[in-house]
Amino acid sequence: MLDFLIAIVTFTAIYAVVSLGLNLQWGQAGLVNLGQVAFFAAGAYTAAILARAGTPFPLAVLAGMVVAALLGALVALITPRLREDYLAIVTLGFAELVRLILLNEKEIGNGPSGINAIPQPLHELFSANYPLFFAFLTVAALIVVYLFNERLRRAPLGRLLRAIREDESVVASIGKSVLAFKVETFSLGAAMAGIAGAFYAAYLTFIAPEMFTASVSIYVLVAVLIAARGSNIGTVLGAVFVSVLLEGTDFIKDYIPFGTGVQIAAVRIIIMGVILMLVVLARYRKVVEG
Repeated sequence: MLDFLIAIVTFTAIYAVVSLGLNLQWGQAGLVNLGQVAFFAAGAYTAAILARAGTPFPLAVLAGMVVAALLGALVALITPRLREDYLAIVTLGFAELVRLILLNEKEIGNGPSGINAIPQPLHELFSANYPLFFAFLTVAALIVVYLFNERLRRAPLGRLLRAIREDESVVASIGKSVLAFKVETFSLGAAMAGIAGAFYAAYLTFIAPEMFTASVSIYVLVAVLIAARGSNIGTVLGAVFVSVLLEGTDFIKDYIPFGTGVQIAAVRIIIMGVILMLVVLARYRKVVEG
């Protein structure tokens, strides 16, 4: 039971870091991104490849963050005028493109077989209680990312991003480069997903393309939508809810007298879909009535 709770804490922290990146993009700047999983995968694969080559974990995380940030900048540069639904469709397609590349190019990450035997940081030193150590390490990374986002939200840049979210033409009219700020925001949000990906790869010691499907982006989106728009603490709490729902059902299935594991997994997806619809309908009603 304790090991299971430690695993939930670890996964929650990882999902929360990815969610904070999306909250920066969508919650602060209004950039609808359904492809956050692409940057998550980029960080995971980059860190995994470097770790297997003997690179120290901090440098592998840094490299995963940089690669994810560069991909984020690329997406922002090729979609400078897209907003709302159109940007969501493009980012969703970009995520699927990244997954298909990882699936078919064996030179990058061993194709569908994935990468295994990924080294874990300081495993020899904390081998007796390593899951607990890694959980603390992941939570520490979450705290750093959270404090960074909070500082950014209160900074002049955060106010400028919210102004872009509300009406970017007004920001452009005062001589600010909206594109530059979009690229910066997309890069920062992607970098956070890259950090989470690096920790994800190190924790599981195995990654494969099927672990980075669009459903991951949907889970993260639900975590962000549950919170008040732009709220970092709300996003973290939303990630807690999503993680407990996803991982908790794996635990309770042993105590449910009916239904197979596959059926329970399907119910889990249905619940996520219903929650997403209810949140969207509630927000739409609030906009119409307001």
